[in-house]
Amino acid sequence: MILTTTNTIETHPVKSYLGIVTGETIIGANIFKDFFAGIRDIVGGRSGSYEKVLREAKDTALREMEAEALKLGATAVIGIDLDYETVGKNGGMLMVTASGTAVKI
Repeated sequence: MILTTTNTIETHPVKSYLGIVTGETIIGANIFKDFFAGIRDIVGGRSGSYEKVLREAKDTALREMEAEALKLGATAVIGIDLDYETVGKNGGMLMVTASGTAVKI
């Protein structure tokens, strides 16, 4: 399946639009505490462990979105948007959402 942030795929015309698909994941506050407690891996102001978890959360949201698209019979998802939001009491959790349009190409 092709996943893209663009609204078109060069050389692959859209045959049908199947609808909006989404995927979400939430990282709990305990994960943040664990990372900041073991912040030893920070190099140059970046935390490799923290970035790894954010990548995993993004990948999970994209996989969920792709699975929803597959259920609709899609062969691609176009116009993908990724959002990162803090949620919960005192913003103690991070939510990553992926949304796009499921299409047949």
